[in-house]
Amino acid sequence: MQKISTFLWYDDQAEEAAAFYTSLFPDSRITRVARYGEAGPGAAGSVMTVDFELAGREYVALNGGPEFTFTEAVSLQVECDGQQEIDELWAKLTADGGQAGPCGWLKDRFGLSWQITPRVLLDLVGGEDRAKADRVMAAMLRMQKLDIRALLDAAEG
Repeated sequence: MQKISTFLWYDDQAEEAAAFYTSLFPDSRITRVARYGEAGPGAAGSVMTVDFELAGREYVALNGGPEFTFTEAVSLQVECDGQQEIDELWAKLTADGGQAGPCGWLKDRFGLSWQITPRVLLDLVGGEDRAKADRVMAAMLRMQKLDIRALLDAAEG
């Protein structure tokens, strides 16, 4: 069992969000749904929390009401192996009211921020060749959905 879990606060869409997220990634599943009792604060019988795993990592989604919302200060980063994975996740996560953002960031329809990042980007900007890293960074800063071919072209100069 994981000692630390990410806890996500939703108005009333915790179960819908968990079902959506678990449909996107292999090795993902909903593990438990807890319901409010008579003591509340939610309506008795309504979903309180949903425990779920994404690619083997544990999360908890809470239906806590509209008091708090997500900000870009916290995001989930997905390291992708290829452009097809980036394109598919981008399309699914921005569908139905999601929003594209800069530099590989987006918000899904629930307002949660994601970074859809090609693994190669991490190598290119973290390498010892600072001129190459700067060219790649400059290219990335002009993108919304990241384009691996364009990043590699920038690396080559």
